[in-house]
Amino acid sequence: MPRLAVGDLAPDFTLPTADGSTVTLSDLRGRRVIVYFYPAAMTPGCTTQACDFRDSLASLQGAGFAVVGVSPDTVDKLAAFVEQEHLTFPLGSDPDHAVLEAWGAWGEKLNYGKTVTGVIRSTVVVDAEGRVELAQYNVKATGHVAKLRRDLKVA
Repeated sequence: MPRLAVGDLAPDFTLPTADGSTVTLSDLRGRRVIVYFYPAAMTPGCTTQACDFRDSLASLQGAGFAVVGVSPDTVDKLAAFVEQEHLTFPLGSDPDHAVLEAWGAWGEKLNYGKTVTGVIRSTVVVDAEGRVELAQYNVKATGHVAKLRRDLKVA
C-alpha cells in the first residue's frame, strides 16, 4: 500500500469507537491530530504505546493536538482496553482495514522473522487544514511517544 507523505491530504474517516460513538477526522479540523495505528489492543507493545499516549495526553493537548488510535480490533475489545488501561482518547475500530489501507498502515511486514500481512505500526500527524504534517511508519512501540514529542517540540 502506498504511504502518506508530508503535504498529502489525509484521507477522511469515520470509525466506531470504544465508547459506542464515532470519531471522524474532518470533525477535528482546526486542530492538529495525531493518528496512530497499532496492531492489537491488550498486547504488550500496544499497551505500552497507548499508555505512553495516555500519560502524554495533557501536554499534547496543551500544544493543540488531539490523539486518535486506530486498530482492526472490535469495538468490544477496544472498550475493554480503554477500561483496563484508563485510556482517555478515542480508539477507532477498523476491522475491514479500509482506513489502515488508505493511510498506508496495512501491508507486509516482518514479524519474528516471518513475512506477514497486518498492521504496520505507524503515526501520522495531520495539520489543522487536514494535510499530513509528519508520517512515520514501522515505529517502535517503546519510546515512540517520547520521540514524537521531541519531533513535534512538545515539552
